[in-house]
Amino acid sequence: MADETEIQAGAPADAPAAGGAPEGERQGRGPRGGRGRGPGGDRGGRGRDGNRGRRDDRRGGAEEGGEELIEKLVHINRVSKTVKGGKRFGFAALVVVGDGKGRVGFGHGKAREVPEAISKATAAAKKAMIRVPLREGRTLHHDGNGHFGAGRVTLRSAPQGTGIIAGGPMRAIFESLGVADVVTKSVGTSNPYNMIRATFEALSDQTSPKSVAQRRGKKIADLLGRGGASAEVAEAEAAAVTE
Repeated sequence: MADETEIQAGAPADAPAAGGAPEGERQGRGPRGGRGRGPGGDRGGRGRDGNRGRRDDRRGGAEEGGEELIEKLVHINRVSKTVKGGKRFGFAALVVVGDGKGRVGFGHGKAREVPEAISKATAAAKKAMIRVPLREGRTLHHDGNGHFGAGRVTLRSAPQGTGIIAGGPMRAIFESLGVADVVTKSVGTSNPYNMIRATFEALSDQTSPKSVAQRRGKKIADLLGRGGASAEVAEAEAAAVTE
């Protein structure tokens, strides 16, 4: 009896635990003995997380490769829609987008949440961008007028150092456009939608001496040499003209 007791007491130290797997098998297989899954629970490194990571990298690379745009939120309004069960509230956003180098656009969008409305308006603004010729890259080539509905705006070129003399939605347009010196006046309405549309109508009528010279079949110096200016001064001004 004493010998049997000693053998039973020493058995666990020499033999593996009951129901346990051999050491080699424990190292080669996972907890459930699966062979198709690697570390992290993915199949050959191509699980759900891996696919999603590749999509994010592709989308991020496209954004980094594109141009940087200036986005400005001009106005946001709470709107409602009456339905059978009551009213559904949402938000309407007005956004101006520009590259600061002569291209600008505006758009508006509606959604149940503010971020989604802003994203819709930004996407619409990027699709509707127009190019405006700038003199010396800082101001307009000539004065212009625009109107939409009850809104009427006047745009005037200004000398260097004047700054942006504009308020509300019009300031956002010129800051996104890249204009540094301009004088504006808005009368008739304070509706931001009408003010922006009237401003874009005035900007769409802007022309540069280069485009006018090409249309008329003349040189830029011939157009700028009027008013008794010398030929040398006219040629110097023509060389400084940029789109």
